[in-house]
Amino acid sequence: MNANLRYVWQQAGWPSLQYDPVLVSESLARARRAQGVVEGKLAVLGFEQKLELAAEAWSQEAMATAAIEGERLDLAAVRSSVARRLGVGQQDGPNAPRNVEGLLDIMDDAVAHCGDTLSHERLYAWQAALFPTGYSSMTKIKVGGYREHAEPMQIVSGRIGREQIHYEAPPSERVHEEMERLLGWFNAAAEPDTLVRAALAHLWFETIHPFEDGNGRVGRVIVDLVLARDSGETSRLFRTSQRLLDRRNDYYSQLERAQHGGLDVTDWVCWFVEQMQAACDAASKVIDDALVKARFWLDHSNKVLNERQRKVMNLLLNAGPGGFEGGMSTKKYESIASTSRATASRELIELEALDLLEHVGAGRSTRYYVNLPGWVPAGNL
Repeated sequence: MNANLRYVWQQAGWPSLQYDPVLVSESLARARRAQGVVEGKLAVLGFEQKLELAAEAWSQEAMATAAIEGERLDLAAVRSSVARRLGVGQQDGPNAPRNVEGLLDIMDDAVAHCGDTLSHERLYAWQAALFPTGYSSMTKIKVGGYREHAEPMQIVSGRIGREQIHYEAPPSERVHEEMERLLGWFNAAAEPDTLVRAALAHLWFETIHPFEDGNGRVGRVIVDLVLARDSGETSRLFRTSQRLLDRRNDYYSQLERAQHGGLDVTDWVCWFVEQMQAACDAASKVIDDALVKARFWLDHSNKVLNERQRKVMNLLLNAGPGGFEGGMSTKKYESIASTSRATASRELIELEALDLLEHVGAGRSTRYYVNLPGWVPAGNL
């Protein structure tokens, strides 16, 4: 890496950074339309349905932001913790480890207290919550404060001995000064559009890389905070980290390009806003599926089902059209409902008689699908 290019941002000063408002406005218009569609669809859902969607989105976001850093969390533990926090769904699942509870704490703080000032102390608390033991894996790190080590903070990949240095952050002695400038700009809310502000804040924070570890997760929580200021609790449904995980290589590449480029960050801002549009489109699809499920149960509200049958129907509905590979068989029902083969066969036949399911095939090849238009695979009838 050319040493003369490492700190072009900090040397030139943040106010000198630029983006093309015309190009950005085109991306913003598309993202705002997608956001408006989500908010419009949410308006027809009930309170409990919104909570259920928010709980699942929050759970998946926690999984995604950890996965971006290569960390795998227990989804059942995350879901039960989120359920307890929101007072919805299955709240009696396994307890999450302290570091996972810490991640959920800071994600919640960003949304629930989005209007509060973003300060050094608040960022310290966020980072410390991620590392309750003071260790990152087997390495002791500084928690609850910015890095102070003399060694360069480098973003690297590749195996030992063949590392590739992607970026070198400012030296530790400059971190507090750089963060002071970032927080001053952030709290002044000088950038009028919140999506652009989220893009700039995330890029700026990741460029400073102020902590020994946890910068990616804290940087994405800053995005959560900005989006919550714009959309309130609705922002929980925008699975931005999930989108960034899906485009992880591109995400890292775009960050690297912006950190090594000149002072024009138009490409980064446009790319980030486009990811927000995609996240809103995905949220819209999730709401559509919830509406289908709600309408289905409304149409069949007079049908009496036992607990096993309702569990299987919800599983099929949650999977969506074609989402439950191979349809529902007697053997699958037996396993899912923890019942006998004879009971499974009888209860599937009952569900079909109630017009909730439709079967295709015969004998051992019999498969059941939700009785909704387009949900039975083509060619199976």
